[in-house]
Amino acid sequence: MDVLRDQRDATRVNRTPSNGRKIRRIPSGSGLPAAPLDMSGRAKRTLATRLRENWILSVFAAPAVLVIVMFHYYPLLGNVIAFQDYLPFLGIEGSEWVGFRNFEILFNGDPAFLNAVKNTLVITLVQTVLVFPAPIVLALILNSLVSERVKTWVQSIMYLPHFLSWVIVVSVFQQLLGGSGLLNNWIRQHGGDALQIIGNPDTFIGLLTSQVMWKDAGWATILFLAVLSQIDTDLYEASNVDGASRWRQLWHITLPGMRGIIILLLILKLGDSLTVGFEQIILQQEAVGLDASEVIDTYVYNNGIVGGNWGVAAAVGLVKGVISVILVLGANKLAHLFGEAGVYKK
Repeated sequence: MDVLRDQRDATRVNRTPSNGRKIRRIPSGSGLPAAPLDMSGRAKRTLATRLRENWILSVFAAPAVLVIVMFHYYPLLGNVIAFQDYLPFLGIEGSEWVGFRNFEILFNGDPAFLNAVKNTLVITLVQTVLVFPAPIVLALILNSLVSERVKTWVQSIMYLPHFLSWVIVVSVFQQLLGGSGLLNNWIRQHGGDALQIIGNPDTFIGLLTSQVMWKDAGWATILFLAVLSQIDTDLYEASNVDGASRWRQLWHITLPGMRGIIILLLILKLGDSLTVGFEQIILQQEAVGLDASEVIDTYVYNNGIVGGNWGVAAAVGLVKGVISVILVLGANKLAHLFGEAGVYKK
C-alpha cells in the first residue's frame, strides 16, 4: 500500500499558486529519461519544443523570417562571382572559375584601390571623432532644458533633416555654400572674396562630415534621450543633498548611465566603419574627382557597374564584409572584457 501511495503522490497533478499552470510530476522510478538541466537548474527545451509551445508566435514570425532569408541571406550566395571571371550574359554557371585571381589584383597594390581604402579610413576616423559624440552632446543639452515646450520644439526641428534624401541635402548645401550661394553672395556684398567650398577637394571631407552631422545627429539623439529618461532621479536628489555640482552629477551619474548604449552604438559604428555613404559621395564625386572622393563603396560601383569588372568588385565587397564582421566580433569581445553586454552574449 505504501508503494501505491507513493506512486499516486508522485504522479498527481499540482496547481502552483503563482500562475495556476498544471505541472505533472514524473516519478523518479518510472524509467523515463530526465530532461537535461541548464546552468540555472531549469530543464532545457529543444527548439522544436519551444516552437510547438509558442506556435502562434511562430506563425506570425514566419513571414518576417522568410523575408530575411530571401533578401538578406540568399543573396550572399552571389559572392561566388568573386572567384569567377563573371560575365552577365553567361551567368554564374557559365562563367570561368579563376580562384583567387580577383583578390590578387587587390592585394598586389592597385593604386586606385589603395586610394579608396585611404579615403575610407580617413573619412571614418573624422566622422567617428566628430559625428559620433554630437548626438550625446545634443541629448545632454536637451535634457538640461527646463521647459518641456522648448525641448519638444527643438527636438522636432532637429529630427526633420533625417527625413530628407541625400539629393535634397546636397542641393541645400550647394544653395548655401556654392559659388553663387547665400554665404558667398553675403561675402561679396561686404567686399570679400568668395570661398570655394563646393567642388574643392581640400574641403571635401569637411563638407561630407558637416552634411552627415546636419542630417543625422538630431535623429540619433532619440536613443540617448530615452536612456537619460531611465536614470533614477533619486540619484540626482541624493547628490544635491551631498552638494554635488552639475559637472559631478554628469560625470558620476549621467555618463555611467549612458555607458552601455554608448558602447553598443560604438560597436555597431565600428562594424559599419568601412561604409561611409555611397549615395552622398557619388552625388558629389564628379565635382571633386576620384582622388579625393573615391571610397570602397564607389570603387565597387565604378569597377562593377561602370567598368564591368564584376569579379574584382565582388572580391572587394567580400573582403570589406569579412573585415566588418571581424571588427564587430573584436569590439564585442572588448566590451565583454570591460563588463559590458555588447551586441550579444554567448
